[in-house]
Amino acid sequence: MFKKFTSFDIEGDGATIHGVTGGQGPALLLLHGYPQTHVLWHKVAPILAEHFTVVAADLRGYGRSSKPPTVADHATYSKRAMAGDMVKVMQELGFERFLVGAHDRGARVGHRMALDWPERVARLAVLDIAPTREMYANTSDGFARAYWHWFFLIQKAPFPEQMIEADARAFWLKKCGSGSAGLTPFTEDALQAYLEAFADPEVVRASCEDYRAAATIDIAHDDADGERKIACPLLALWAETGAIEAHFDCLALWRQRAEDVRGHALPGGHYLAEELPGLVAQNFIDFFSEDSSL
Repeated sequence: MFKKFTSFDIEGDGATIHGVTGGQGPALLLLHGYPQTHVLWHKVAPILAEHFTVVAADLRGYGRSSKPPTVADHATYSKRAMAGDMVKVMQELGFERFLVGAHDRGARVGHRMALDWPERVARLAVLDIAPTREMYANTSDGFARAYWHWFFLIQKAPFPEQMIEADARAFWLKKCGSGSAGLTPFTEDALQAYLEAFADPEVVRASCEDYRAAATIDIAHDDADGERKIACPLLALWAETGAIEAHFDCLALWRQRAEDVRGHALPGGHYLAEELPGLVAQNFIDFFSEDSSL
């Protein structure tokens, strides 16, 4: 699915990270969401590679990246730890400063990366999220019903892991096929790759830890930021038919956390990069090409 791209396995900041790279131009790191892998970008990456050196990577705990043991406070799967992996990977690939485009969980990693490593992240584009702390703080009945998995996955181990592992395929299809577009955004090859990855009990375990960290240590890190905001330009794109549009003022929430925010809804569902790859790619190209520092 990534013709003309080269795969890599690089030691991050505590986890070995798998991914692919290709293209030429300023460096652009692409990060996926739950419960997917870097394959999320297989329709968008070839378009972006005409303008950028694209790096698409599996977050720690997902896909072919390593799944380190957790710790009591879930710090192993904090967004800070995941961001540290990607900073190290980009450095190993020769990129001290780079652009970040990210979806879902990966966008939460991008948020933390832009705060903790402002000298590294030139611009950040996020797909279909508002900031984690603000989403939890503004939880409504409608949002909780739409994002039921947030509240299920954070339950104490091993309860959600055991429930998912009883039929991981059915869980994945329910979770990802319940949006406005159903399963239509996913090609047969991509779907097979996702299901194969999610069949690994270690991925199930690690991804639950990702969510437990989001509800605990990640919010503690956010609170410790005080008034500090993302300094680089931020583009927020979200789904017209998704929960962000229905339950949150996306731009207003991002303006609480970033200095320079712009964005708009796109006419699709949560999995925008696979449902609307051309539109996502063009929005990324327009936004990232404004940067002259790389």
